[in-house]
Amino acid sequence: MSRASEAGPGAPATGGARATAPGDRDAGGAAASAPPPVPRPPVPATLPAQPAPSSPATPVPATGHSPALAMAGGEAGWEQVERRARASQSFWTAVVGVPTIFSVLRLGVEAGGELQTTLLLVANVGPINLLAGFLTTTARLLSTALVAVFALGAVLAASVRNLPPGRRRPLFARWTEVTPAWFVAGSFLMALVTWPLLYLPLLVPALAAAFQLWPGRLYERAAVRVMIVVAVFAAYLWLLVPTLRDAWRQEEALAIVLLVVAPLLALAIAGPLPGMVIRPLATVTQVAVLAMLVWVALPVISTPVLPLTVTTVGAAAGATENIRGHVVTTDDVNMVILQERGGVRYVPVDQVRGQVLCPTEEELPRHRLRVHDFHVEDSLLEGLGRRVRPVHRIDAACR
Repeated sequence: MSRASEAGPGAPATGGARATAPGDRDAGGAAASAPPPVPRPPVPATLPAQPAPSSPATPVPATGHSPALAMAGGEAGWEQVERRARASQSFWTAVVGVPTIFSVLRLGVEAGGELQTTLLLVANVGPINLLAGFLTTTARLLSTALVAVFALGAVLAASVRNLPPGRRRPLFARWTEVTPAWFVAGSFLMALVTWPLLYLPLLVPALAAAFQLWPGRLYERAAVRVMIVVAVFAAYLWLLVPTLRDAWRQEEALAIVLLVVAPLLALAIAGPLPGMVIRPLATVTQVAVLAMLVWVALPVISTPVLPLTVTTVGAAAGATENIRGHVVTTDDVNMVILQERGGVRYVPVDQVRGQVLCPTEEELPRHRLRVHDFHVEDSLLEGLGRRVRPVHRIDAACR
């Protein structure tokens, strides 16, 4: 027996002996050979560090991903994460790349396909001005494309949930699932302020499809739901009574259909579709949206980058000439004008006698309908702008 044991439990430890606490004894009263292990806090799933060998933690995969994801989904979970990442990458590539391609094409078309004129425009039209001009002229195109993608994608996503997991999901459904809700709401807000008033009723069924809204979510009782829907639609028609009366007199059938029938589609557009029509519908809608973008993009690409003006030039005591075109740049010597019928004209600054701003043919109204002092072809943003700055009379030189 050692000296420490002979001295009793209360004697101090001497030499190489280790002192033991009164609680460090086993059932037989002997001292424990080692202290109990200190409990370690669990390692968060987001840390890439490996757990200590003494703690029975779940091993972290070699890929560096979260162990919770690896345990929950396994290989199927990783495949779903990779599909979402690829869909998100393709979606944001389209959102960023399409405006850039459109901007380059617009410069080439504006220059008439001539290399030197294109270089002249590139040198004098800054990227900020080009981006501002692109957004003001193509905001409707972008918002229309995004609203169509999100509305169709939400319907397809709700429809393919009952399909076998091995089948490939439609492209629009994958894009909708990886897109944040704030971006979807922002797309609808941009459409609200940029679409013409005549087409705003189409946003109602698109909103119901994108966020999967149906009358059953209004109230539990069917009678109350019917009363709510009827009251809202009656108030909507009451606001449009003068416009609908004028449309009937002018035989504007398209306006009546858009203003009356389009909001009613929101009652039955949400919800899943039958499984047999999902794949054909996905293919047809994706091709249709692409064809719509191409059809709408053609006039957008040909829209001028610079404002259209008529510049009056002439000598001090000679005849004057009106040059219709776009002013590219002006310096101390010359004013560079890209003529509407092609070619670049260098006009000495001292010969410029006047200049007026002219609208293009696409800006001239085609309908005579108004919604409470707002023209049906104007957007909310344009209508509010015309209240601040009323439309001025077109100068005779513009004709």
